[in-house]
Amino acid sequence: MLPSLDSILTTTNLNQSIFDIPVEDNRQRFLSFPIGTYGNSLIPLDQITEILRVNLEEILSVPETPSSVLGAYNWRGDMLWLIDLEHLIGGYSIFAQVLTPQLIAIVLQVDSYYFGLVVKSVNEIELHHLNQLLPARMGSFPTQLLPFIIGYLPNGSTVLNPKAVAQFFL
Repeated sequence: MLPSLDSILTTTNLNQSIFDIPVEDNRQRFLSFPIGTYGNSLIPLDQITEILRVNLEEILSVPETPSSVLGAYNWRGDMLWLIDLEHLIGGYSIFAQVLTPQLIAIVLQVDSYYFGLVVKSVNEIELHHLNQLLPARMGSFPTQLLPFIIGYLPNGSTVLNPKAVAQFFL
């Protein structure tokens, strides 16, 4: 059974609270989440505005948008574009996989633009040194994934580039 979103978002479930680690540690905080068959991916926590549950029936599909755009969602009175991340990188659409009417959207801010990446689940917050980041090269990852990642860490987790995802839709 997958952990609930509430348990992931509360720091009381973390061994040592990740928010108590001193900044001079030089590690950056990342949200970890599974992404298709590619293992775990990471997004810098400082680029995440909110993580929210979204009901399928609350998403307004918009004609003539790429198939990876699920549609628009009313977020805080504004329109939030929701992007099916797994479908964007060449995987199956969330609609082909969804077992529950609720999805998880990771709301990101790139410059003054907000959008939501829809994923099946989120794992935890992890600390990593950015100097350990390895460049993603052709042949190491699927070609559909390469434009959207900064690189990968020795543990195999890819680091997503939110700006590249936003530029894909602008």
